Amino acid sequence: MNPWPEIHRQRIAVAAMLDSLRDDQWDQPSLCAGWTVRDVAGHLTLQQIGFRELAGMLRHWRGGMDATIQDAARRRATAWSPEQLVTNIRDTAALRRHNIGVTPMETLIDLLVHGQDIAVPLGLDHPMPPEAAAAATRRVLTMRFPPPPPSVRATSGVRLTATDVTWSHGEGPEARGPIAALLLVATGRLIALPRLTGPGAEILAARRTPPPPS
Repeated sequence: MNPWPEIHRQRIAVAAMLDSLRDDQWDQPSLCAGWTVRDVAGHLTLQQIGFRELAGMLRHWRGGMDATIQDAARRRATAWSPEQLVTNIRDTAALRRHNIGVTPMETLIDLLVHGQDIAVPLGLDHPMPPEAAAAATRRVLTMRFPPPPPSVRATSGVRLTATDVTWSHGEGPEARGPIAALLLVATGRLIALPRLTGPGAEILAARRTPPPPS
């Protein structure tokens, strides 16, 4: 799958969703532990940083890459108004650049998952294209570098099967559900677990101890 056309569409969709928010919704908690909606939006403006921007980020090192990225997202979210954040995401939607050390698939995964990190706690409907979600979920579950999120380990020994697109992964007792829910569970968003059914879903529910998503 060439992810760039879907990356473009998802950036436009996320910008439209953010553009519709009330002022108070920007400071509501997202699904990312410790991240507000504003922080997540700030993070999504950091998808195309080059060596110069990376060097600037590393000057604010916080002891680990996840913490450093979160710090950069918060600093961007604080420095820019909601209108500036939305404008940046929309104006850079068609650019085919990705961060150093990741592939375009990670860029797509970020958009699909972080879009739900914003939408779900606010009770908003933000559809996830099944084919793109299937490609993203397979990438999450099979990636070696960058390292996969720790939540991937919780899916071992379970067969994940999508109910809205032809897709499955793994061996063992089956957990069935919409591909969007499978992607969220694979990336540590346990709020999606009730959308899964089958004996494998019961196993995943019993493993509800992965670290918070970043």
